[in-house]
Amino acid sequence: MPNQPGQSPVLIVGGGIGGRAAALALSQKGVRVQLIEQAGEFKEVGAGIQLGPNVFRMLEVLGLTEAVSRFAVFPENLIMLDAISGTEVTRVPLGEGFRKTFTYPYALIYRPDLLNVLLEACRKSDLIDLDPAQKVVAVDERNDGVTARTQGGRSYGGVALIGADGVWSTIRQIVVGDGKPAVAGHITYRAVLPTTDVPEHLRRWSMTFWAGEKVHFVIYPLRGGELYNLVAVFHSNRYEEGWDSFGDPVELHERFAKTCEPVRTLLAKIESWRMWVLCDRPPIKDWSRGRITLLGDAAHPMLQYLGQGAGMAIEDAVCLANKVEESAGDFVAAFQAYQRARYLRTGRVQIMARVYGEFYHASGVARELRNLMLSARTPEQAFDSMQWLYGEDTGPTGYGPVFQREGAAAS
Repeated sequence: MPNQPGQSPVLIVGGGIGGRAAALALSQKGVRVQLIEQAGEFKEVGAGIQLGPNVFRMLEVLGLTEAVSRFAVFPENLIMLDAISGTEVTRVPLGEGFRKTFTYPYALIYRPDLLNVLLEACRKSDLIDLDPAQKVVAVDERNDGVTARTQGGRSYGGVALIGADGVWSTIRQIVVGDGKPAVAGHITYRAVLPTTDVPEHLRRWSMTFWAGEKVHFVIYPLRGGELYNLVAVFHSNRYEEGWDSFGDPVELHERFAKTCEPVRTLLAKIESWRMWVLCDRPPIKDWSRGRITLLGDAAHPMLQYLGQGAGMAIEDAVCLANKVEESAGDFVAAFQAYQRARYLRTGRVQIMARVYGEFYHASGVARELRNLMLSARTPEQAFDSMQWLYGEDTGPTGYGPVFQREGAAAS
């Protein structure tokens, strides 16, 4: 239901992927939005992102498929190799058979490009106001609306508020109050290289990763092959709050000392890495309180091992907008319906991301069993194993009623 004339906007705290997607999805339902970002500008930051078929299903709803596809790379395969021996373990082809199974493709995109597509779409909407350099520190809720107050003393009035402010969410502490996220004991180092700096024999038009003992390494092309995204992950007790600090190459090389030559060669190509300390939380069922709700990492932060952090946030955005429309302006009811539709889906992804992390980092007998099991798998069996994540599933552990296709019945 569109905002009534003179009605306050929905406030969205956090201008990342989830916040921008939510602003766009709500505006397409006729809802006015105030998007508040603490950074000094709506800046494009980050490295590479994986976009599975489930994300493209949402991009179609948002009308962004063509814009995103202009910047995306559509790889030929997902390739897993053993990081110690260097031998190929399994390969999942992403061509005709994959697209026939899931309808939509699998793609890789530079995070700044995806953020920019979302930002430009938001800027084109008369219903979205963008306000950077404002850090929200408190929210007051009333029967008829909310007020967000910033560190600088500014106040924003709204009919409701969505916290899309990430794993270290301020809004989550207001709604859930469960303290800091759990440190996973895993460190991620990311870098982006010009293709000319990548040895030619290691350039593949695929998402390639080497799985090792408490380590793994990923490389894939971005921006039409102009760049390559490199990701190195290892177990560590090191802890540093935040997600974007310079890494320690000495520690990195020590952790990967026993890996095969291609991995060590690629690691040696990087002079400066960005480091992320991986954090998540146990799944929860309730992330809404009255006229306030959470979205994306603020609601269900997850480890990176399924490549679904951005995907879940975009699914959230579409689902939330649908529930707001269906509720005819009752935001309390809409937010409850939204979390009911999403918590099992996102909870499953949170849990399975942890499981996949252990699977990728297996050692000893577990490593041998992993390689044996995956090497015997056919492409069709691989597709079957992905159905719960990528397939069009409206069951309680699938998407839930996140979107409505033309002619389909509303859930």
